[in-house]
Amino acid sequence: MLSDQELLAILLRSGTRGTGAPELAASLLSAHGGVHGLASVLPEELAAATGVGLAKAASLVAAFELGRRAGHPEEKVVIRSAEDVVRVARRHLDGQRRERVVVLVCDASNRLTHTIVVSEGSVDRSAVPVREILNAVLRHDGRAFALAHNHPSGNAEPSSADVQATADVQDAAGVVGLRFLGHVVVAHKAWVQVQPRPAKA
Repeated sequence: MLSDQELLAILLRSGTRGTGAPELAASLLSAHGGVHGLASVLPEELAAATGVGLAKAASLVAAFELGRRAGHPEEKVVIRSAEDVVRVARRHLDGQRRERVVVLVCDASNRLTHTIVVSEGSVDRSAVPVREILNAVLRHDGRAFALAHNHPSGNAEPSSADVQATADVQDAAGVVGLRFLGHVVVAHKAWVQVQPRPAKA
């Protein structure tokens, strides 16, 4: 079985003048506390590291994302509660250092069909793009959907912007005939359901 350093060296393919890929791999692992730490490094930080650059950074980010997906295969689940939303969404939110908005697309029976990242922002803010959310659901023939996003700060308490965004999404979903199943904020091991206002009559 190959070591973490050897696997990373294969992804890097080459190092810098005087430093081979194995040495560059060892340096990256040491700087970020191993594979787990390296997997959460922002793409621009990776690209800025000596010997990495944009192409290698993209390869590393893609490899880590594939690893996350392989470790958490999508099973056929039914979204019945906020707990169900959290369980699915954590696969795409845990370890992220930027705020990320995920939409869970469901069929008419609330069975999960697709999980889509629709927005990724800064370390402390990500817009909830109502149009992109609805387009994602309709494009995948969804009939219902739920939202989740993370707070990298560790505080799961919804902000006023989160509450307003939830209301906007709820209203827009009603207009196009989609059922909105809720919105949760995830922060480390904690999560909070954003309480929507009553739907417009």
